[in-house]
Amino acid sequence: MHFYCERCKKEYPVATHAYACECGGLFRLYQTAMDAEDCHEAVTLGETETPLLPLKVDGHQFFFKMEDRQPTGSFKDRGAKRLIGELAHLGIDHVAVDSAGNAGAAVAAYAAAAGIACRVYVPDDISAERAKQIAAYGAAVIRVPNGRMNAGSTARAELGSDYYASHIYNPLFADGIKSMAHEIYRQLGDAVPDYIFVPIGNGSLLLGLYQGFVEIGRLPHLVGVQSTKCAPVVEAFHGLPETPRKSTIAETIRVGAPPRMDDILTALRRSGGDAVAVEDSEILKGAKTLNHRGIYAELTAAAGLAGARAFFADGMPDNYRVVIPVPGSGLKR
Repeated sequence: MHFYCERCKKEYPVATHAYACECGGLFRLYQTAMDAEDCHEAVTLGETETPLLPLKVDGHQFFFKMEDRQPTGSFKDRGAKRLIGELAHLGIDHVAVDSAGNAGAAVAAYAAAAGIACRVYVPDDISAERAKQIAAYGAAVIRVPNGRMNAGSTARAELGSDYYASHIYNPLFADGIKSMAHEIYRQLGDAVPDYIFVPIGNGSLLLGLYQGFVEIGRLPHLVGVQSTKCAPVVEAFHGLPETPRKSTIAETIRVGAPPRMDDILTALRRSGGDAVAVEDSEILKGAKTLNHRGIYAELTAAAGLAGARAFFADGMPDNYRVVIPVPGSGLKR
C-alpha cells in the first residue's frame, strides 16, 4: 500500500509527512485486495452499523442514514478510524489537522484512543460545542481568524514534525468513509439506491460514497447539495459564474474552493448525478421537518433534505429509493 501523485504518478509511503506531491498533485491511494482486507482495527471506539431510517416526508419515503449515531457524533469517525488505525500501526505519534469541527473531533478522539498527540486548527467562529468536544479528547485547539480556509493554510504552514491527518488531503480518510456505501447496500437488501443527496463542503462524504459504490459495481445518482450563499461545486458543475462566498447557517459545508474539486465533479458526472443549491431558509425548514420527526441533526442533514425537496419539486416516483445522510448530530451546534 502506498500513495501516488494523481499528476506525475510519483509514489510516496503512507508514513510520508508530505501532504501533496512536490509537483503540486494530490495523493491517491494504491492498495491491493490483501491490503484492503488487512485494515488495522486495533484503534476503536466501539463503532456499529448505523441505522438506515425510513421516513415519509411530503408524502414521499426517504431513507435517512443516521451517522449522528457514530461515537463522536458524525460520519467523520469512519475516516478517522481508518486513518488513525493505520498511523498507529506505522508508529506515528503526533498528528495535526484543520477542521470546522466534525473532522477535528473525530481525529482527536481516535488519536486519544491510540495514544497519539493531536493538534486541531479551527476557524475562530467554530461553535462552542464543537471546540469543547475537541478539547475534551485532550487535543490542542488552535483558533485561527478569517475562516475555514485560513485554518487549513495555517495548519499546513505550522506542521513541523506532525503528520497531517487531513480529511481532505489524506486518501486514507475517504477509504474509511466508503464503508457507508457498503452498509447502505446491505441495508437495502443488496441493492443500490436510486439517489443519494449529499451535502458538500470539501467533499469527503461524497468521495467516500463514490469509492464505495464503485467497489460494489453500480453507482446511485449522486446529487451534491450546497447553500446558495456558498456554492462553488454547483457553479462549477453547471458552468455558472462564480459568486462571492458568504456565511451560511450550514457551517460545515461552508468551503470556498474544495481542493479535490475535480474528483467531486467526476463523481457527480459519472454517477449521472447533479448539484443543487438551496436557500438557508429552506435548510431551516428542513431542520424543522426533521426535528418534528424526532431527528435532531446538524444543519447539513437539513441541507440534504432541502436539496431532495428542490430536486423532486415536480414529484418523485414511488419506487425510487432515495437516501439522505444525516452527517452529524445537532448537539454539536
